[in-house]
Amino acid sequence: MKKNLVAVILTATLAFGLCACNGSQPAESVDSCTVAESSVEEASVSETKPAEDAEQAALEDGVYDASFTTDGSMFHINEAYGDQGLLTVANGEMTIHITLPSKNIVNLFPGTAEDAQKEGAVLLEPTTDTVKYADGTTEEVYGFDVPVPAIDQEFDLALIGTKEKWYDHKVKVSNVKPHEGDDNQAMADHVAELIDAIYVQEWTEDTEKQCKEAKEAWDALTDEQKELVEGESADPDYFGRDTGDASKDDPLNADDIGEKEILVVSFGTSFNDSRANDIGGIEKAIAKAYPDWSVRRAFTAQIIINHVLARDGEKIDNVDQALQRAVDNGVKTLVIQPTHLMHGAEYDELCETLKNYEDKIETVVIAQPLLGEVGKDATVINEDKETVAKAITDAAVKDAGFASLKDAADAGTAFVFMGHGTSHTAKITYSQMQTQMDKLGYENVFIGTVEGEPEETELSKVIDKVKEAGYKKVVLRPLMVVAGDHANNDMAGDEEDSWKSGFEADGSFESVDCQISGLGRIDEVQKLYVEHTGSVLK
Repeated sequence: MKKNLVAVILTATLAFGLCACNGSQPAESVDSCTVAESSVEEASVSETKPAEDAEQAALEDGVYDASFTTDGSMFHINEAYGDQGLLTVANGEMTIHITLPSKNIVNLFPGTAEDAQKEGAVLLEPTTDTVKYADGTTEEVYGFDVPVPAIDQEFDLALIGTKEKWYDHKVKVSNVKPHEGDDNQAMADHVAELIDAIYVQEWTEDTEKQCKEAKEAWDALTDEQKELVEGESADPDYFGRDTGDASKDDPLNADDIGEKEILVVSFGTSFNDSRANDIGGIEKAIAKAYPDWSVRRAFTAQIIINHVLARDGEKIDNVDQALQRAVDNGVKTLVIQPTHLMHGAEYDELCETLKNYEDKIETVVIAQPLLGEVGKDATVINEDKETVAKAITDAAVKDAGFASLKDAADAGTAFVFMGHGTSHTAKITYSQMQTQMDKLGYENVFIGTVEGEPEETELSKVIDKVKEAGYKKVVLRPLMVVAGDHANNDMAGDEEDSWKSGFEADGSFESVDCQISGLGRIDEVQKLYVEHTGSVLK
């Protein structure tokens, strides 16, 4: 390299001398000057570019303070931060978090305004940042996580404000220095932002990439940093909690379906053991009962699909993806078996989605949910509710170590089955289940719901009922297809707002035990789903 520089300098000096001579010069002499100047410029570029590359390459994974400057006075970082943003480097990818002065800018796009308006353009969504000013006041404003292609080089970043007009801007990230704050917290906060970004109910073309980035960023944290992860929805349990072996679960998302398909649609769960035993148990029972049909799976909760994909790498179809898979595979007869308990909001949404595919598949039918039709009032029950009431009670009594429900009652033990609850008109189903328990003579069985809808199923009212009945021991069990988040946290968790903690805090009970087991693994429940499926097969 030194020899090349000397040669260039000598050439430049010689050319300068020729150009500086008195009198006119031949045309080729002028050209020589031009060539020499060009050579010097090229040498300068060749020397500075590696230096810039070296600076960028020197940025190891970590958190840095950096200047974020723009070409416009109306687009800048909040005054509380000067021109500083927080630059995060993870696996060689750079992202800078910038906090803006207000909520007037609603989206950014890494590129031009023209490209931002093209179909399929993926816009940067805002975060809500709380800014504390020097006078002690605080304000909620928007912030953005902006991908940074290079340091000290301008790049395009388009914006759109509340007036819904796109504007082009050039921005630059420079003056990179090690972050002066708490690096551990900054790294954890970055992971929390990535988790919150995928904790959404919408699927986009970037979802799989975002899930991968979140997991890689989590894996790059130390154990100490992982404990600091806290966001709107993010916490250390998102990636850190052991919910079982995901490899034991079959996502049932293969092609080669054939002309007849049974699509089992569930809300879903990120708890691996429950997904394999409860949802998987129902799917396997249906597949065994109808071997001439292909059985596939779909979840309605994109939040759960993203969680499983990010943490375990398991891809589960959402409803639209599963239905499109059926279309692409030439399915002619499609039977939908929902694992929902009732004709509630999720069942209604599923029916609406199916309308979009009625003209793409010859025959589409939907079977009954677990508890069958919803009656007009709390007194209306049916055979499905009776079957489930007997099945869950028998399972709970057995798991509690009693020979019969009467033996449990004689021992002062009550069973409380906790459902989800809903504001939908189908919430009366929970009241009907209590009616069913009463008609079966199950005096020590009570129905409650997490949401407290209907009102008589709210925790405090259920506690009062159990106390008034004189029982001193309580067994809690989910009235849900899966033993997922609600069962593990809302029912059996150690937090003060869990049902277990609520019964314990009341002080009226000698013991409060929890059974973490979903309906889906009970044989009689699986048989009921099989019957519902069979009733609509053609």
